[in-house]
Parts: sequence; structure tokens; C-alpha cells
Amino acid sequence: RGAAGAVAETPKPGDACFARVTTHVIGNGHTMLEGAAIFLAEAGIRPIILGDTYTGEAREVAQVFAALAREIRQHHNPWVPPLVLLSGGETSVTVRGGGRGGRNTEFLLALALALDGLDGVHALAADSDGLDGTEDNAGALLAPDTLTRAAGLGLDARAHLTNNDAHGYFAALGDLLVTGPTRTNANDFRAILITP
Repeated sequence: RGAAGAVAETPKPGDACFARVTTHVIGNGHTMLEGAAIFLAEAGIRPIILGDTYTGEAREVAQVFAALAREIRQHHNPWVPPLVLLSGGETSVTVRGGGRGGRNTEFLLALALALDGLDGVHALAADSDGLDGTEDNAGALLAPDTLTRAAGLGLDARAHLTNNDAHGYFAALGDLLVTGPTRTNANDFRAILITP
């Protein structure tokens, strides 16, 4: 009946079925970042919310965040550490390789390469629904020694990034973040801790 037009596909604005409906947004990408900011402030760490609308190739977005983190860490510009940069949105990955992973682990691997072991910078990137791409992890964790530890295991970060295999890289390090399905989705969550 729907294909024949006898029943509308979806109710349209103004339809009587909405007469007694009230909608309240109880959470979204920005409220997720605000919640993290409150938690960090209560722990004595200055949060900086950069926004919840970041899009683009994960590895390119990582370059921008690495440049900002480096500027803050080395020159205290535009903020003086310690602090945490918070951001959200939904990046993308153009798959060219045969590896495994999602946009958050790819972001972190590109961030690791761009930071090149910069002391005092740690990061977390995860999908708020608990699943980064097709794998069972939400994302991963990054520390200043990530590249060094990986090299000690014979892992080539650039080769893993080229093959879109950030999952394999962080799995070998034991740095995947596994939360299980959260049954919600407020897009990606990124936190970059910068210490003096």
C-alpha cells in the first residue's frame, strides 16, 4: 500500500500523530564533551572544548590536532598546559589497504606519527557507540612512547597507516580501548592531554 501511495512513507510535519508529542534532546555530541569537561575540571585538569563538528579524513584531522598540541606543549600558545583538548564530530577513512580498524584508531595512529613521541602528550580517540569501524573496540590510547614500544615489537607505524591497519597496530601494543556497545551514539570523542 505504501508503494502505491495509499499510505504515506513517513508522517510529515503537522501530521495529527504529532499533536501530543514532545521531543527533548537529552544528549548529543556537545553535551558529551560538556560532561567530560565537568569531570576533568572536578579532577583539577583544565578542559578546552574545541567543538563537536570535526569532519574530514581522520589522518588529515590528526595533522591539525598534532600541530595544535605541539604549539601548546612547546610554546604555551594559545593555552598554557596542563590541559585537555576535547573534540567530537565524525571523521572518515578512505580505505586503500587491506588492514582492519576504524576512523578513531586511524586518527590516533596518524596523530602518533605527527607527534613523533612528543613528551607530555597523551590521547584517547573513541566512537561513543563503543565500536570503531567493524571491530570490537571503541578506539585506542596513545602515549609519548607509543612509537618506541611499537618499534620494539617490530611494528612499522607508517606501513600500518598506509594499509589502514591501525587496529592491528594498537592491538599488538595492548592499547585498544574496549567498552562494548554503549547503546548510544554521540559521534566520536577525542581527548588530548597536554602536560608541561
